[in-house]
Amino acid sequence: MLKDFVKLETFLTVARERSFSKASAKLGISQPAVTQQIKFIEKYLGCKVIERKKNGIKLTNEGEELYKIATRLEKEILSSEQDILKIINKEITFRLGATYTIGAYIIPGQCLNTIGEAINNSVNLDIDRSDNIIEKLKDRKLDVGLIESPIFDNDLIYREWLEDELVVVSNVPINKTLKTEELYDFDWICRDEGSHTRRVVSEVFEELGVSCKSFNVLSEVNNSATVLQTIKKSDKNPDKPVVSIISKYAIMDEVANGELFEARLRGYTMSRKFFIVYSKENKHNAYVDNVVNYILAGRC
Repeated sequence: MLKDFVKLETFLTVARERSFSKASAKLGISQPAVTQQIKFIEKYLGCKVIERKKNGIKLTNEGEELYKIATRLEKEILSSEQDILKIINKEITFRLGATYTIGAYIIPGQCLNTIGEAINNSVNLDIDRSDNIIEKLKDRKLDVGLIESPIFDNDLIYREWLEDELVVVSNVPINKTLKTEELYDFDWICRDEGSHTRRVVSEVFEELGVSCKSFNVLSEVNNSATVLQTIKKSDKNPDKPVVSIISKYAIMDEVANGELFEARLRGYTMSRKFFIVYSKENKHNAYVDNVVNYILAGRC
């Protein structure tokens, strides 16, 4: 079995995700295939390694021991892959796609340099909308995408990456916790109709009974950078603050230096997931594996 690490990789993924279905999504294979590989391991060892529970799975004592062994093997394999890449030494330009928020505020230029050093090649960053990144991945114009909108496609593998929070941002001080009725007192800079941010916000507002049609909307813009510039250049009127809703990552520096001010809705958190996505055809591509693992490890 040690010659076939794929099955052990499946076992490790099930153990870490605490779920057969989540492991299936992460590995890009069907759930029956995951179950079949675990059964193979158990038949090979002659014992149970995983027990299904109502709230997930649990490793047996034998499963815990196997997990330790498989983890050691995984580390050795990852280390060996780094050495193999040095032997390959193939000159490529790795094509990374990212949405505006991620590309501008979460993956800085320095991170691209360090990713390039990790794979010993250059990295090109393509900033676009989530739906366009998905299409470029399917058309093989990108190797890996970093998206904020989970546009799922059966040809792609999705890895949960970061937890993001959308907050209200203003160019003048406002209450840090806002009641829904206070939202009507502001002038608004809104995202365009096709924006994932707008869809998330609309769903939250609908749940809270807030009518966006009653807002005083100054303009609609198509990316977070334009939102920030518009708010910064707007008149600073404490009686009529100019606000928008944006990722907390996009305004961290401005909030820290007192240039902008953030607020949250009382009793509600506007959260969403960022995803790493790539083609199932590339799930065993050494360069893709290294870039994905590098980003997941939080080294940027």
